[in-house]
Amino acid sequence: MSYIRIKGANQNNLKNVSVDIPKHTLTVFTGRSGSGKSSLVFNTLAAESERLLNETYSSYLQNQMTQYEKPDVDQIENLPVAMIINQKRLGGNSRSTVGTISDIYSSVRLLWSRIGEPFVGYSNVFSFNNPSGMCQRCQGLGYVEDIDLDELLDYDKSLNEDAIKFPSFRPDSWRGKRYLYSGLFDNDKKLRDYTDEEMETFLYTKPTRLKNPPSNWPRTAQFEGLIHRFRRSFLLNDNFEKKRFINDVNRVVTSRDCPDCNGKRLNDTVLSCKIDGMDIADFTNLSIEEAIPFLKQLDDPKSEYIIRPLLAQMESLSYVGLNYLTLARETPSLSGGESQRIKLIRHLNSPLADLVYIIDEPSVGLHPEDIEKINTIMRSIRDKGNTVLVVEHDPDVVQIADHVIDIGPGAGQHGGEIIFTGSYEELMKTDTPTATALDRPHQLKAQPRRPSDFISLKHITRNNLKDVSVDIPKNVLSVVTGVAGSGKSTLIKTGFRDDPDAIFIDQKPVHASNRSNLLTYMDLFDDIRTFFSKQTGLRKGMFSYNSEGACPECNGKGVLKTELAFMPDFSQTCEVCGGTRYKPEALAATVDGYSIADILALTVEEALSVFKTNAHVIERLRTVQDTGLHYMTLGQSLDTLSGGEIQRVKLSRYLDGEATGQVFIFDEPTTGLHEDDIPTLLECFQELIDQGNTVILIEHNLTMMTHADWIIDVGPGPGLKGGAILYSGAPSGLLDVESSVTAKHIRRYISNPE
Repeated sequence: MSYIRIKGANQNNLKNVSVDIPKHTLTVFTGRSGSGKSSLVFNTLAAESERLLNETYSSYLQNQMTQYEKPDVDQIENLPVAMIINQKRLGGNSRSTVGTISDIYSSVRLLWSRIGEPFVGYSNVFSFNNPSGMCQRCQGLGYVEDIDLDELLDYDKSLNEDAIKFPSFRPDSWRGKRYLYSGLFDNDKKLRDYTDEEMETFLYTKPTRLKNPPSNWPRTAQFEGLIHRFRRSFLLNDNFEKKRFINDVNRVVTSRDCPDCNGKRLNDTVLSCKIDGMDIADFTNLSIEEAIPFLKQLDDPKSEYIIRPLLAQMESLSYVGLNYLTLARETPSLSGGESQRIKLIRHLNSPLADLVYIIDEPSVGLHPEDIEKINTIMRSIRDKGNTVLVVEHDPDVVQIADHVIDIGPGAGQHGGEIIFTGSYEELMKTDTPTATALDRPHQLKAQPRRPSDFISLKHITRNNLKDVSVDIPKNVLSVVTGVAGSGKSTLIKTGFRDDPDAIFIDQKPVHASNRSNLLTYMDLFDDIRTFFSKQTGLRKGMFSYNSEGACPECNGKGVLKTELAFMPDFSQTCEVCGGTRYKPEALAATVDGYSIADILALTVEEALSVFKTNAHVIERLRTVQDTGLHYMTLGQSLDTLSGGEIQRVKLSRYLDGEATGQVFIFDEPTTGLHEDDIPTLLECFQELIDQGNTVILIEHNLTMMTHADWIIDVGPGPGLKGGAILYSGAPSGLLDVESSVTAKHIRRYISNPE
């Protein structure tokens, strides 16, 4: 057997790790959250494969690619080209759909251009991103946006009094001054007193040069009505400013289906072309499970070469549990798990071999019923002669491994070592944290809390839910279960959408740049800089790498990027500050032997002993530790956190005993969690309930289900086969529901623990 050989890996918390990974097998990497699995598999092995592959391309192409720094490893031998299938959402914008991102829509367009009647043009005219095919009114978006003037304007105020209710149009902003300094209005006049002509000028004037502008008007500027300027700045582009003010944009802007195309994105000519009475938009709005029978009944020999591969692609989507999706579904709305499965099936029929496939937690977002299908796909990729490396916690995935590499024993500084390599059977004979957790027996909660009051969700109709009602108990732990696409998230998110007491703690990234860290998010960086200022006598700004204390060479970034014309940008650690981001004077100022950079390099666990005399800092850091994130460093950039870590950081802000009477809703909180770390999270939920709150989990993890006080099972299947409440009550009662696949897997889990 041949091996990928890693020698001397020291990336992040890895402690001079050397390991042989057997090729052409399925190897699962296990270990506690933060133990170093991702550091070894993604930051070392995958990054080096990508970096070396990129170096084989021309300098021009290298310049267009993601740049990878050389990982901290002595040597890697026999390294194949890596295919990385991670959990990053597919992203994109309103013009990106499941059909376009998977290339299935190209085949659909080809099919309609070949056998659709009447003939209206070749396949490109069926693209809603093509000017000749798109609806002209909505420009192929399918919706039009209107500005709600009652939300944008306060008619009881004047321009001087902040009549434009939008942050970047305030009187002291440059946009606000475009109206105050125009000389066209009485700046102290209430908007409700404007004449029709004044209001028309204020709102709808197209860009024009002022004839006699006041002296304080910029010489080259044009005057533009508020509606035109707002539309151009915040509606026509998905720019940084729109994202920055997204809450205000959502307040001011209303969206509705385009009245010309009824949301179909295409013009009337293209929509007149039909197959069996169905236009192309009708087809892409079918769920995958509805679209497959439609394709199978088409009987046209000249299009068989299009239909056969198209059906294969659609059936692959269905096989991995995505049969509830439509091809028209916009990619930004997909979860990380859905995105990952779409990426995975791209490789299902690939003829490429002898690659290394690196897959990050393929069980995410999947019910146990669907995990076996993912396992089958991973085995088939292996059987084509590839090496498959999987980072995973789920027992059902770990079980199928040909080889297991367990990393630990703990997290952060307590991890970073190989504590086991071998088969699954051999692992289960050891006492590593992974083996112990996998061998632990499970039973339903012996004495679930008995609710005395309920929250009633009434008559919910959305997606696949049709007039669904359910009562959710207060002040207990409720777990909402069901296969992916059954309607769980729709039920809870729609039901609590307008509830002021509902707090959604999801895995979406915190809006932050690489200059934001754990301390800034926890509102502690200011305290620590104040502390350093008092102890050293230096100004507080000296301890900020975004301000006075920034290293003059790298401007507080810690790295230097050098642009090399047609070569890719070259990044290296700043030699002046050594990557610490600070100028020498800031680094020289120490408290109890620690510089500000030393503090940022501390883990949460280490910081608790350093700041033991500062009650406020200790209290906030302890809440982070209580969620199991003791291994994170204080200076860790928020843009480097996984979805599960982001969710737990958000949770930590509520563990201060102040929240009460709230409904906390968590979407798959066990994402990225080792089975041994789940009790830590359960203690957090217990604390929230003890504070007088209600906790609702949307979850697939069987261990978490066994700790529920109340279970609501949605199903029985995904999409059109789901959307019904199969059961709502104490967990033991679910076991008797024959139509529930959740019940089937819980019965297996509590009788045959693995």
